[in-house]
Amino acid sequence: MTDYQFYQEDRIQIARQLKEIADNFTQKGWLPATAGNLSIKLSDDPLVFGVTASGKDKESLQLDDILAVDQECKPIEPTRLRPSAETLIHSKIYQLTDAGSVLHVHTVYNNLISELYFHEGNVTLSQMELIKGLGIWEEGAVIEVPIIENFADIPRLADEIGNRLDPRVPGVLIRKHGIYAWGRTPFEAKRHVEALEFLFHYQFLWVSVTRNGSLPLAVPPIATAL
Repeated sequence: MTDYQFYQEDRIQIARQLKEIADNFTQKGWLPATAGNLSIKLSDDPLVFGVTASGKDKESLQLDDILAVDQECKPIEPTRLRPSAETLIHSKIYQLTDAGSVLHVHTVYNNLISELYFHEGNVTLSQMELIKGLGIWEEGAVIEVPIIENFADIPRLADEIGNRLDPRVPGVLIRKHGIYAWGRTPFEAKRHVEALEFLFHYQFLWVSVTRNGSLPLAVPPIATAL
């Protein structure tokens, strides 16, 4: 276990913040079937962060569904909770960026976009107002969101994300899996998820219009909360 000095009130505070985010994302349909994981950093040195436990239903997340782990993703206190294997990805992002929170959701549109653009290696998004939601304010901004193969080997997946992430763009897509987005604070990370999901939704509908001359006949209901 790490020598980080743990305060119970810190755990309660981040648990409340993560529950608020989970409740908000649940209303949008972004955490289906226990999918997704959410975390907030407690300490930089040593790295310690609170993360949702494996197998817990994020749509009814409780304060005691959060555990604190170190850089190696080992719990820093005795617990029956288990961090998911994907906690390694959170750790990697914290080590390589200034993130204070990392959020991972599964949506219809981020899955569609990740498959549609996978062979290009990224999805290019340009000249859309919601790019400003990522903290990028230049006129006519163009960003490229990396798309990573969905490796079953989580350490390999975490390393690939580390190799491909762009510190300017606070998000990466995993093919037919979901988005990891981050920010310096939980509020900022949540805003980045929301901005990216809007951009993916728009991009897919725009491609449908330009290729087929019309919108899809049915928009997946899970996306209508956007």
